[in-house]
Amino acid sequence: MRWLEKFKSKIKTLQEAVSLIQSGDRVYVHPGCATPELLVEAMVDRGNALKNVEVIHILTLGKTRYVEPQYEGHFRHNALFIGKNVRSAVHDGRADWTPVFLSEIPHLFHSKKLPIDVALIHISPPDEHGFCSFGVGVDCTKAATEVAKKIIAQINPKMPRALGDSFIHVDKLTACVEVDTPIKELPQVESDITQKEAEVFKKIGENIANIIDDGSTLQLGIGAIPDAVLSFLHNKKHLGIHTEMFSDGIIKLIEEGVITNEKKTLHPGKVIASFVLGTKTLFEFLDDNPIFEFHPTQYVNDPFIIAKNDNMVAINSAIQVDLTGQVCADSMGTKFYSGFGGQLDFIRGASRSEGGKPIIALPSTAKNDTISRIATQLTPGAGVTTTRGDVHFVVTEYGVADLYGKTVRERVQELIKIAHPNFREELEAYAIKEKFLPTKISMYKG
Repeated sequence: MRWLEKFKSKIKTLQEAVSLIQSGDRVYVHPGCATPELLVEAMVDRGNALKNVEVIHILTLGKTRYVEPQYEGHFRHNALFIGKNVRSAVHDGRADWTPVFLSEIPHLFHSKKLPIDVALIHISPPDEHGFCSFGVGVDCTKAATEVAKKIIAQINPKMPRALGDSFIHVDKLTACVEVDTPIKELPQVESDITQKEAEVFKKIGENIANIIDDGSTLQLGIGAIPDAVLSFLHNKKHLGIHTEMFSDGIIKLIEEGVITNEKKTLHPGKVIASFVLGTKTLFEFLDDNPIFEFHPTQYVNDPFIIAKNDNMVAINSAIQVDLTGQVCADSMGTKFYSGFGGQLDFIRGASRSEGGKPIIALPSTAKNDTISRIATQLTPGAGVTTTRGDVHFVVTEYGVADLYGKTVRERVQELIKIAHPNFREELEAYAIKEKFLPTKISMYKG
């Protein structure tokens, strides 16, 4: 094992490893549950010795001290997807956001639009051949390591050995820090959800499940709506998964034989994903499990790859949908909230799939039923994530609106039907004023 001695020579302390980071570097951080928090914290600890270090990543978990005001001039964050832990810094102008599709982030690295100086990653220990798994997140990280000048790895025996295009050899690593700490977890549903909200999500999940056919291939994310959908799929047959990410909810459906992947027209028999956000239960389930095959986002999220799955059902959430079908999922007015993620990747992939169903799902209201999320117009300054030309199905707790191939008048009628009853007359009045509808239609009354 020639690689072993070389590997041992690369083992450093945290402080020694992060000393490789220099002023002016662009530092990529492994995202999600794979966030190498010990490396990140050690980097920030020496922040006063650094200037103009750009920290770049999608959604991470844990501390993000590098966006705090005292580190201005030392670190600046560039968010490729805005998470809760950096959102206030973006809003306050201490951090930046780069709008980009998840499928295209690797291209930014490879094309040197965003060259990477240092990649901080979190991986499994090497196997007998010297290969480490990216574990719970291949995502954009594999691409970052393919171009980074230096790769600093947090190596953890608790990181599962995920299979697929998901490995890096120790020869590629610049420095390694051995740790033995729990992988960061993200529960499926936030603990502060109310009973009323839970009922709304349950009804949305039921409405979506009703239009999922046996043999479909699914894209599901994390959160209350995907969880609700999964809870209504136990009587389905031969479902498959091709998704940028998944969480604990699919375990039971795999064990019950609902998710078999047998009818998939691409990678039959395999769950195809790029990363997971979940708990220790999920991490242990995917460890060395050949049903799972992980790939980078430039493959998993490529709309043309997605479209090779017949009966592809893509389920994505939104903040607002206007009466013509424009979907906002990344901002609240002028305030950037999240990012594009893989929404349009999968909406377009599913729309080109034979028998595919692209779905946008959202509760009908916000702020305790005081605001309609089926809106007359998107909030001024809000971004259009999914265009009115891309939208197909919109689902709320009140039903399913099928917008594809429909006129604006027909779209308005469909969307008012699934709006909260308290807002239907208001939406209708606006539509009449704007000449979207010719006359008042009594079916909209609550």
